[in-house]
Amino acid sequence: MSAAPYPASARLGETFFAHPVEDVAEALLGKVLVHRDREGLVALRLVEVEAYRGEGQDEASHAHRGPTPRNHQMFETPGRLYVYLCYGVHHCLNVVCEAEGRAAAVLLRGAEVLSGGSILARRRGHAGYGIANGPGKLAQALGADLGWDGRSLLAGETGFWPGPSPGEIRQTTRIGISRGRSDLLRFFDPASRCVSRARPVL
Repeated sequence: MSAAPYPASARLGETFFAHPVEDVAEALLGKVLVHRDREGLVALRLVEVEAYRGEGQDEASHAHRGPTPRNHQMFETPGRLYVYLCYGVHHCLNVVCEAEGRAAAVLLRGAEVLSGGSILARRRGHAGYGIANGPGKLAQALGADLGWDGRSLLAGETGFWPGPSPGEIRQTTRIGISRGRSDLLRFFDPASRCVSRARPVL
């Protein structure tokens, strides 16, 4: 993808993702997720994410007990997607970070539409700020499925570009987990209407 306003030279590279998962999660807020396919180009500004630690440090992480056929992409090099199916219904996109073998990843929970709104609305069945305010909604808006598992974010049709940073970032516990509930690993932009409606128990 070299067309303005997302030139290849500005695309986030592997060094951006090769850092501790909490740092990557916070740094992803405000960044622009760009995807181009035969329907056209869409761009989403991230406003909500969750960090999942690797190396057996996080009971809420899919990789806590080691590699499996489902989670093996988490153990690969940073700058790729780990995609899974939640409750057999919703796909969830995660960005692999840190280093090969560490299995740390950032769940993409909410985003604002910057471009390609008509494409996203067609996929979601409606328009408005709630089009990607949740991990399953975000994946559906992009047209993502399990075929995206392992996709590189460093080249090709999907990647991240710089975007406007939030004026404030808040941290809370994560949503919808039964273990690791006390860790403040959810990061979001409180000024955005596109943060998911679900709220954690603090």
